[in-house]
Amino acid sequence: MFAQLPDKVGGLITADRNAAAISKTQSPHAAFSSIIDKQSVFYVPSAVNAFNYLNNRPNIPDVLNWDPNFALVSKSLDWGVTSGKMEFQKVGAVKRNGQYLTVWKRGKKGDWKVELRAEVENFGKNQPKEIWYHEPDDSWYLKHRSKVRLQQREDVVMSTDQLFSTVLKANNETAYSEFLADDVRFYYPWQEEISGKKNVLSFLKKQRITIETEPTDVGRAYSGEFAYSLGTATVASKEKEVKFNYIRIWQLKDDYQWRVVLEMLFER
Repeated sequence: MFAQLPDKVGGLITADRNAAAISKTQSPHAAFSSIIDKQSVFYVPSAVNAFNYLNNRPNIPDVLNWDPNFALVSKSLDWGVTSGKMEFQKVGAVKRNGQYLTVWKRGKKGDWKVELRAEVENFGKNQPKEIWYHEPDDSWYLKHRSKVRLQQREDVVMSTDQLFSTVLKANNETAYSEFLADDVRFYYPWQEEISGKKNVLSFLKKQRITIETEPTDVGRAYSGEFAYSLGTATVASKEKEVKFNYIRIWQLKDDYQWRVVLEMLFER
């Protein structure tokens, strides 16, 4: 049995686990179909409309298990994120492992639907860390009505990511030191989950990886304290240069600075 979870974030974790249960008892296709709407996007690895993708009976694993160990929900309860370990397999093939990331939005009926979902493959050697979640408090937030004002708030996130990207071009270490939260989670192909800014910096240094990013889109919770940015990345290591996509989850911290609490890079 799972431990008792706080109400707000608990609702999202339950939605994610319910979909995972459908994947187990019925099929991954049935599971995904239960949590998307016509706007949902899957990265497979390029971005596709999830509704059209699933209707075309895609080549998805026969077996897919997952469980969140990271979850957050905005104060406005319209936006959330889950991430965790997954295992997948085609019948007759070897079992494979990875990490998934889902950004969720509240559907018209008050149910949780996927806004975007991406995954990255790894070797699955480590046990997942204990679940970490953020339960929003009941504090007041500004309820904007105007489209213009809401767009301006998204523009702030876009310009923050553009600044991050500019600093990355000059110096990776400076950029990641400045923009990552201390307790960041970092997902990179064929690496186990890396948590904590110090560990991310030492991983990039040790592997001699340099990352350049170019944001293309952002989304922000109505209450304003969480957002995502996504775009393309060029990742250079000792051996080669590879084209990636990236997704960053941002939180507006107590010092009024935006920090990345989760970053995922995956090949495109």
